[in-house]
Amino acid sequence: MDGFSIRAALPTDHDRLGELTAAAYLDDGLLDFGADDPYLEVLRDVAHRAAHTEVLVAVDREGTVLGGVAFVEGPGPFADVAREGEAEFRMLAVAPAGRGRGIGTALVRECIERASALGRHRVVLSTQASMHSAHAIYERFGFRRAPERDWSPVRDLKLLVYVLELEPARA
Repeated sequence: MDGFSIRAALPTDHDRLGELTAAAYLDDGLLDFGADDPYLEVLRDVAHRAAHTEVLVAVDREGTVLGGVAFVEGPGPFADVAREGEAEFRMLAVAPAGRGRGIGTALVRECIERASALGRHRVVLSTQASMHSAHAIYERFGFRRAPERDWSPVRDLKLLVYVLELEPARA
């Protein structure tokens, strides 16, 4: 990891991560209602995420947050698609200044490693069809589409589910 590290988000990171996550979704055209999309407030509310799951951030040497992700250990109130024995990650975002540096890849790798350490047999995620750069990262790790698990959180928005089978932990 060139010039950045991954760590648990601190409360002092919440505002920065919330703004960069909202900006990434907005700037990439991922919100149906643009700046008026109600999901923007959900993306900005990192404190809520951190109260329900583990939030990870990528920071540069000065401590500037360049990206983040919510790691969900398994089924529960913050999981969208995780089932028993599965971990999930959500709301992966990288600031424009961090793109092309391997930050998204490092955040995904960290989620996979955490899932494996917890003994999960699968990692799952939901993504929009238009998130081609993210799909490329997932597929490099071996994630495969699971169209039978696709779902719609709101009308006219279909989310695609990707699944990664994990190797059983060695004793």
